[in-house]
Amino acid sequence: MTESTFATAGLVSYGIAALGWLLLAVRIALGLRGSRRGAVLLVVALATAAWAFAGALFAQAPSRGAQQALDLTDSVRYAAWLAFVAVLVRSATDGAARGRLPRWLEWTAVGLVGASLLSLEGLPHVTAFAGDDPRAAFALDVCLAILGLVFVEQLYRRVHAQARWGIKPLVLALAALFGFDLFMASDALLFGRIDADVWVARGAASALVIPLVAIATARNAGWTVDMHLSREAVFHSTALLVSGAFLLVIAGAGYILRYFGGDWGRALQIELLFAAAVFVALVATSGRFRSRLRVFVSKHFFSYRYDYREEWLRFTRTLSTESSVLGVQERAIMALADLVESPGGALWLADERAGFRPAARLNMPGVDATLAADAPLARFLERTGWIVSLPEAAAHADRYPELAVPEWLAGLPGAWLVVPLPVGSSLVGFVVLLDPRSPVEIDWEVRDLLKAAARAAAAYLQQLRATEALIESRKFDAFNRMSAFVVHDLKNLVAQLSLMLRNAERHRDNPAFQRDMLETVAHVVGRMNGLMLQLRTGTTPVENARPVDLAPVVRRVVAGKAPEGAIALALDEGVTALGHDERLEHVIAHLVQNALDATQRGGTIRVAVRREGEQALLEVADTGAGMSAAFVRDRLFKPFETTKASGMGIGVYESQQYVTSLGGRVEVESAEGRGTRVVVRLPAGNGAESPARRLETAA
Repeated sequence: MTESTFATAGLVSYGIAALGWLLLAVRIALGLRGSRRGAVLLVVALATAAWAFAGALFAQAPSRGAQQALDLTDSVRYAAWLAFVAVLVRSATDGAARGRLPRWLEWTAVGLVGASLLSLEGLPHVTAFAGDDPRAAFALDVCLAILGLVFVEQLYRRVHAQARWGIKPLVLALAALFGFDLFMASDALLFGRIDADVWVARGAASALVIPLVAIATARNAGWTVDMHLSREAVFHSTALLVSGAFLLVIAGAGYILRYFGGDWGRALQIELLFAAAVFVALVATSGRFRSRLRVFVSKHFFSYRYDYREEWLRFTRTLSTESSVLGVQERAIMALADLVESPGGALWLADERAGFRPAARLNMPGVDATLAADAPLARFLERTGWIVSLPEAAAHADRYPELAVPEWLAGLPGAWLVVPLPVGSSLVGFVVLLDPRSPVEIDWEVRDLLKAAARAAAAYLQQLRATEALIESRKFDAFNRMSAFVVHDLKNLVAQLSLMLRNAERHRDNPAFQRDMLETVAHVVGRMNGLMLQLRTGTTPVENARPVDLAPVVRRVVAGKAPEGAIALALDEGVTALGHDERLEHVIAHLVQNALDATQRGGTIRVAVRREGEQALLEVADTGAGMSAAFVRDRLFKPFETTKASGMGIGVYESQQYVTSLGGRVEVESAEGRGTRVVVRLPAGNGAESPARRLETAA
């Protein structure tokens, strides 16, 4: 290191340390209020600031006076730190036997500090930088550093376990300081001179531990008052400390390679620096590393794991951010996952038709499994509201009485927590979270935070569903208003065509022409009347449901939709279903028309009717364009949702509502490019009129 580089680097390193310790001393002085331990800590901060200031002066002008001031302040700094640790040991423990350090240790400290002060006359460090061999002074420095580490060990061992969280940051800071001094002194004792690079780094190392001392001060009101550091500040300070330690290790390893590597030393040093740069880039972009560091900070530096204000702000910000590319349901998963360092999960929401069905997922494969509303897991979550740890439930089933985890959930890769989403006394859904990036202990604090957040997320999702239902209702109102105008216009067209038919009957000169014209017009009238029936949604049949023979209805529909032989039929005769002839014909016609629209020339369409137990089955299958699983799951049975360019998205919704009102259901299997299979299950009739419940409004 050149003289100019040494001066600049030393000034920056020790200048930052002097400023940091001086600011800490000012803050301690402002909150002192007669505390003895606070007064000693104030002396420590001032002594360390004076030592750092002397180091900056020496870096700028390495003179006899600057070196003497540096040695003096270094000795005073050691004396202040050792005295502070001794005061803490006396005040932080109970009983005379454990309330003070051993006398031999205290006298050893007095002797070593005194020896360091007496050695100032010989100015050993000046000769060290000049090139002489002051190994006695370096040996004294090694002893002082070891003594400091012994004092730290005594402090940590003698403080009661319940109070150790309060001094952990201080213990870590002092261990780092004395450990660095031990490294520098041992290196100097080994090579006979102080390494200039290590000496320059000593000031920065002293500055890096200031946040740890501040955290310990904040935890102990007897040292000062009302000093608070946010978890974010501690997180970044700790990250900076880890980075500094890593750089010191790399520097030491590089120095050793350069010194012992011979002709290969420089090349090995360059390779080491390159590997370190790649490693730093990898760590800086690693979510797992940040997660582990955040857990470490919360566990070792704070009595409570969470900064609830920051966590709640982050939760609400994630849940309500409209600019995100994620949907509301995915953001709900992310908001809960971030609380426990989980990378993602899946959301199940209550559905009137299928219990709890998958609604969204984040950073995990798709899951098609549904959970019945009366399944043991659903009843358990609704009754208890507990957060279920799947590994814990598998290892200790007695901790979750009456819980039965479904096989598909137990075998789900990475599944970790099941978080219920309650609103009032009902369960609107649940979230399955994946294993965390770093180990997280699920204690009462984590469970309470997840429960509170889950209730907020459930209320948010429930409000969203209510808003969607309101919007859907408004769409129907608008559609009904539009239908009134359309029906009025269609009535006028039908009246005009009827008039044309009556006038045309008077022209009998060309019977063949008139016959063709009459057939064409009659067909148009029939089409328009059919359109009017399709547009009039929400009508309720007046009569009760009765047995309807399905085979003749299917033949009638197919004959009007396609040429003979274009649709394959597999119809069991005598299969009856409870319903209404016209409405069932309308449902079948809609399914057949959808199959025709989706199937190009060369494809096949098959319509089958059969009976299974107490149900009549109508099946319409095609080899057409098909639909995606997401469309079938989320959009097919909603009004105004369609894959057709000219469709309105009403037919499937109306058909499903009518079939459901009969006590049946509609099942759809489809794949893009492979076709669609629709199965309509209806209550079977018995060949005679049956007393059936009056249908509810389909709209």
